[in-house]
Amino acid sequence: MNKKNFLALFLTSLISSPAVLAADLPGKGITVLPVQSTLPEESFQTELINKALEKLGYQVKPTKEVEYNVAYTAIAAGDATYMAVNWEPLQKDMYNAAGGDDKFFRKGTYISGAAQGYLIDKKTAEKYHITDISQLKDPKIAKIFDANDDGKADLAGCNPGWVCGQVINAQIKAYGLSNTVQQNQGNYSAIIADTLTRYKAGKPVLYFTWTPYWVSDELKPGKDVVWLTVPFSATPGTQKNEDTSLANGKNYGFKPNNEHIVANKAWAEKNPAAAKLFAIASLPLSDVNAQNQRMHAGESSTADVQRHVEGWIHAHQKTFDGWIREAAAAAEK
Repeated sequence: MNKKNFLALFLTSLISSPAVLAADLPGKGITVLPVQSTLPEESFQTELINKALEKLGYQVKPTKEVEYNVAYTAIAAGDATYMAVNWEPLQKDMYNAAGGDDKFFRKGTYISGAAQGYLIDKKTAEKYHITDISQLKDPKIAKIFDANDDGKADLAGCNPGWVCGQVINAQIKAYGLSNTVQQNQGNYSAIIADTLTRYKAGKPVLYFTWTPYWVSDELKPGKDVVWLTVPFSATPGTQKNEDTSLANGKNYGFKPNNEHIVANKAWAEKNPAAAKLFAIASLPLSDVNAQNQRMHAGESSTADVQRHVEGWIHAHQKTFDGWIREAAAAAEK
């Protein structure tokens, strides 16, 4: 091989080497601090975005778990970069209170069609003909769900500080249920695990939940449990006049939500590749449900979640690679 050919071969191998390619990545030298809620089942959607950011060359720090209100405040102030679990419209007031569109970059929809509401076990629903939560105004009906013998129905509710807990309390008052229904608040994962234990023991259960989450894979609506309607829309804050009825006329008290990625606006403007990724990434709700079910079945360690993320990427490689190409191209414009 002559010197000319050797030099050409050397340059070709050098240009195609990962180290040199990494130098051209749009995120090189830029640090990302992701945040999410304290709910472990939200790790999957966050870590998937983290992997994509790393492919773009960003240095992603370990995800910080904080309460939602802290996450919004930290992102708005630039103390954190982004989170992948902005619920709209449920967290509209929290989003706006932290600065809204002036402080946050939010484009595209990451997960769509997330349902929320109240459910009871199907056996009890059919036995007592319970279809609407307002029926729990009857002390005799409420007593069926009394787990601690205080005379009130025990409703498995949300963590303190979550907006859903505020909505539930507002609806209990609006529907005249204050004397017969008590929302049990605390660690949701623990509360719902106790609910599942009660269900398996053949006892009546009343709980709030949402999708995507593992509960609706374990207790299947229509088969094991049924959704309860509400007598009218009753949402607190700026959403108080919004109609939560669905197109089919049913009203479950909560509008279907979409989950968005929100980032610090100033940071996103300086990082068009990451901003483009945030805008185009899309994750099927059913995939999150399935992953959450695996966590509930015992695959819940950090390593397990990372394996689930890698598995999703492998199964959707063309989609994932498309995100990276499109995001990287945005940095070149």
